[in-house]
Amino acid sequence: MQKLLAIESSCDETSAAVVAEDRSVLSNVVASQFELHEDFGGVVPEIASRAHVRRIIPVIEQALQQANCELKDLSAIAVTSEPGLVGSLLVGLTAAKTLALSLNIPLVTVNHIDAHIYACGMGQQSTVFPCVGFVVSGGHTNLYDCRSPTDCRLVAGTTDDAAGEAFDKVARILHLPYPGGPSIQKAAESGNPTAFDLPRPMMRSDKPNFSFSGLKTAVLYAARGVPGPNQLQSTPPEIVPDLAASFQQAVIDVLLFKSHGMLKKLGYRRLCVGGGVAANGPFRKGLVDMCKRHGYELLIAAPELCTDNAAMAAIAWEYLEQGMTATLDADVLPGLVRPNISRKRGKGK
Repeated sequence: MQKLLAIESSCDETSAAVVAEDRSVLSNVVASQFELHEDFGGVVPEIASRAHVRRIIPVIEQALQQANCELKDLSAIAVTSEPGLVGSLLVGLTAAKTLALSLNIPLVTVNHIDAHIYACGMGQQSTVFPCVGFVVSGGHTNLYDCRSPTDCRLVAGTTDDAAGEAFDKVARILHLPYPGGPSIQKAAESGNPTAFDLPRPMMRSDKPNFSFSGLKTAVLYAARGVPGPNQLQSTPPEIVPDLAASFQQAVIDVLLFKSHGMLKKLGYRRLCVGGGVAANGPFRKGLVDMCKRHGYELLIAAPELCTDNAAMAAIAWEYLEQGMTATLDADVLPGLVRPNISRKRGKGK
């Protein structure tokens, strides 16, 4: 059976995976950088790209070793080329081009967002398309009209902070460690989600987009008071659990409301959810309850496939089956693809 090597370096995880043609994952190695960015409360692009340079070769070697695979056994190289941090993306793409050229095998460039949605169907016996795709992560809070694995169209996004970014920033306000998602979930376990009356941004708007900047500011004011001489310099520790729980619930309420609205608008009965925030336990439970209540089919990526990883680049097989490969002059696209445009690629030479 044919195998491909997939490389992921869009943000702060260096990952490589070997995926067989039947979509079985033979290895999936992820080297996280959270300890490098912890003091900053978020990802520092320059630090991230330098760490990728140091780690990319050892991670690839480990992925091949775990899969009991040699370079000569590979049929293609897949790599994330969009969206993400430009320096980080370039490290992965350069490694992938070098391997594809030296081995004389096809190169496939993968959209990171498409791959998150595709991960929801990995392990399923039948296709998950068409569906509403929902990617909730540190960099994205986007809804997609997914007509096929190679045709996902952006229909709603965030106007400011992504949900995962808001988790990180609120964690700093509450003096919780980075990354913010797991820290807030843990703190919220002993808190009351109704203790603070926080806003649910854009839930009354007729627009499908998201906004979390105002909610973040509301948490700051609840934690320390409004700006002025009486504003506290730090958050009182006794209110952290309740404030964490209230913030988390506000985000979840918005995410559930907007995804439900998009399902109704597009007329689909299936929701596929991926991205780092999809690993949040209360959010996953809320999705299950919402879909059960309204009769929707729900597919959430497995927790290990929610955060950035190379295995979800198994979507590259879909492109290979259609003869859609990239040329060696392929470049990274750090920004989001324009809305309502199919991401089908031209055939490489």
